[in-house]
Amino acid sequence: MANRLTHIYTKSGDEGETSLGNGQRVLKTSIRVECLGNIDELNSFIGLILTEKLPKIVEDILTEVQHDLFNIGGELSIPSHQILNEQRITFLEKNLDHLNESLAPLKEFILPGGGIKSSAYAHIARTICRRSERKCFNLKNTEDINSTVLLYLNRLSDLLFVLARYLNHMEGISDTFWKRN
Repeated sequence: MANRLTHIYTKSGDEGETSLGNGQRVLKTSIRVECLGNIDELNSFIGLILTEKLPKIVEDILTEVQHDLFNIGGELSIPSHQILNEQRITFLEKNLDHLNESLAPLKEFILPGGGIKSSAYAHIARTICRRSERKCFNLKNTEDINSTVLLYLNRLSDLLFVLARYLNHMEGISDTFWKRN
């Protein structure tokens, strides 16, 4: 593979603009760039989860998710470009269902967190994912975006919720239920 980045700093963004993957210059404050930043933050946080001791299935799922998020970043950086497809939604749904099978049905809301860091991290990743989804919907109001990205982020936030519960469950830790009043 050829060197992609020979210089890490380019100085081309010093005045508040950046280049998209197609060479188009945009403000760093644009909704598209904010979407890219949110996806990058989410991917980085999933990387943090992966530093914890995890069941192999969770490692495998999250590693694939990281690749998908990188692809989403690629799509967002090149307007009208599409990489993500419906098979990636199916991947999330299949794994979500599989992890959820071992969990007790929810009858109350649960508080985010858990007895182990990886579970708490999964809840934080879920909130970053929801913010990313909201911002991508905001982008869709004004620019073209692959609708599969929106579906993916919605399912991913569900998967991260179930994953948080699953990680606690695997350690024998119960959910903490919200107490009314």
